[in-house]
Amino acid sequence: MSRLSLALRSLLWTLLLPGMVAGYIPWRLYGLSHVHVDGTNPLTLVALLLMAAGVALLLACVWEFAARGKGTLSPVDPPKDLVVHGLYRYVRNPMYLAVSTIVLGEALLARSRALLVYWVIFFVIVNLFVRLYEEPARRRQFGQSYERYQQRVGRWLPRIGA
Repeated sequence: MSRLSLALRSLLWTLLLPGMVAGYIPWRLYGLSHVHVDGTNPLTLVALLLMAAGVALLLACVWEFAARGKGTLSPVDPPKDLVVHGLYRYVRNPMYLAVSTIVLGEALLARSRALLVYWVIFFVIVNLFVRLYEEPARRRQFGQSYERYQQRVGRWLPRIGA
């Protein structure tokens, strides 16, 4: 029962959080629903590749949070165990990077400056949230193991030779 509950909670939070940011808002407010997809245009292909990569990375992160962390992507239902495997070996916030990659792909697909501005605003807000809430909360929750993790793994970019 607890695995089913975790799977359902993970699905719910994935639909509510990244689904809203990278799905509903671009679709409804930024005209993504009106885009004609021209598979012969190289920029369209790059956009679709970014979106597909972002979705794949997001799903991998959600899986890691559930399988290894025993929690979800929601700040109100976070992992119980520190997740340092999978994509989290390379950067501390691959889930936000995945959503950011999806939105960037959507901005390219829609050829939308407004959606590009939305992408920038999203990343600025996420960066502030990570620095001001998530990192202090993880330090309180996981203590020295999180501090060691912070020293080894970059917030947004992999550390070369670390």
